[in-house]
Amino acid sequence: SKATVSVLNCRNTTKPPTYIMGRDTSRAHQKKPSFKRTSPSSTNPYIYLLVKIYRFLARRAACPFNKTVLHRLMMSRTNLPPMTLSRIMLNMKGREDKTCVVVGTITDDTRLAEVPKLKVAALRITETARARIVKAGGEVMTLDQLAMKAPKGSNTVLLRGKRSARTVYKYFGAPGVPGDHARPKIPAKSKTGRKHERARGRRAGKAWKVKA
Repeated sequence: SKATVSVLNCRNTTKPPTYIMGRDTSRAHQKKPSFKRTSPSSTNPYIYLLVKIYRFLARRAACPFNKTVLHRLMMSRTNLPPMTLSRIMLNMKGREDKTCVVVGTITDDTRLAEVPKLKVAALRITETARARIVKAGGEVMTLDQLAMKAPKGSNTVLLRGKRSARTVYKYFGAPGVPGDHARPKIPAKSKTGRKHERARGRRAGKAWKVKA
């Protein structure tokens, strides 16, 4: 009948929507980028040659020593602080038969009266430090010479200087607060004045005073 035909025509004849699978672009599911250095930022060709040597050794003569040296060769200069002869002497006490390895600079210490016999390998060494070590009967090597002599770092002691010894670290903190020994960043002219560090937070008449 006509009624039946009209009911059939009222049916929804449209196709269901089709969904195309997309890519999840949310930050939580993206691969985190690695900021680890894969090459040194220095333009010194000698550093690049050392990186090639120790990258080969880290792959073929796999040991923690070669991987650590390779990692330090690609560090920034602030993360490769120098090391003095006095600090090396303290760390090598009782280990005189081993070779001290410093991926950085070895400097002289004029406060040191006598230098013992030492075997050192470093990225760089000052002239006075080299002269004192050689005069004491010691040995100074470069890192490529060390790679030929001890490819797996046997009989070596890997040392590095104190990274927080830079002057900038003295300003980190809260200067003026009791118990904190941070150096204040103030102009040089006002360091000896009558109101030097006597303003806000240091006396009750200036807004507030820090309780000790």
